[in-house]
Amino acid sequence: MARVLLIDDDASLLDVLSLSFEDAGHEVLCARDGVEGLACIASEHPDLVVSDVNMPGLDGFSLCRRLREVGNGVPLILLTSRDHEVDEALGLELGADDYVAKPFSTRVLLARVQALIRREGARARERDEQVVRRVGALELDPARLEVRWDGHPIQVTVTEFRLLEALTTRPGVVYSRDRLLDLVRGDDSVVAIRIIDTYVRRLRRKLEAVHPEFDTIETVIGAGYRWRA
Repeated sequence: MARVLLIDDDASLLDVLSLSFEDAGHEVLCARDGVEGLACIASEHPDLVVSDVNMPGLDGFSLCRRLREVGNGVPLILLTSRDHEVDEALGLELGADDYVAKPFSTRVLLARVQALIRREGARARERDEQVVRRVGALELDPARLEVRWDGHPIQVTVTEFRLLEALTTRPGVVYSRDRLLDLVRGDDSVVAIRIIDTYVRRLRRKLEAVHPEFDTIETVIGAGYRWRA
């Protein structure tokens, strides 16, 4: 099973989740706020992080932002008790892999964790068998989850990397939002398909940062997106 870090300032909830995760066979690490959680990630290198959003000091969104800014792609699930649509969009914009809205069933949370762990394991095995792929100025290194544009490195999350892989596999082919969501997530999570727009917008900004005239991810109105051939 996986080594999971749980971050929440609610001690009673943390105890309940710890017992449930341990019963499911996971090794559990705990932190009571974002600062402690960030330090634990740096020292213990968990396989997956489950973090509350609303915490004093360093909240879940800020934790996610700091991890992704330094290139740490550890799978991250956010727990939120606020407007879940707003939190979902912001959390995924910052680079979270999934979210679960409170109140939630512990069984549901465990299922989402298991799905993410299986997905990452399968992707890791696939990456080990793959070689660096080049599509024009874009270079994708699956084994290292690295992206370069004309030699310039670009920091991406696992989900962003998958989206680039999907779009560039068949340049010129239009992918619907449903299809892209299936390709980048690969599980049965119920997520609004418009989240793909958030992923695409974030990728465009990163690519434009190294190539201001970047326009290769094309929006096809009423259909979806494609990588311009």
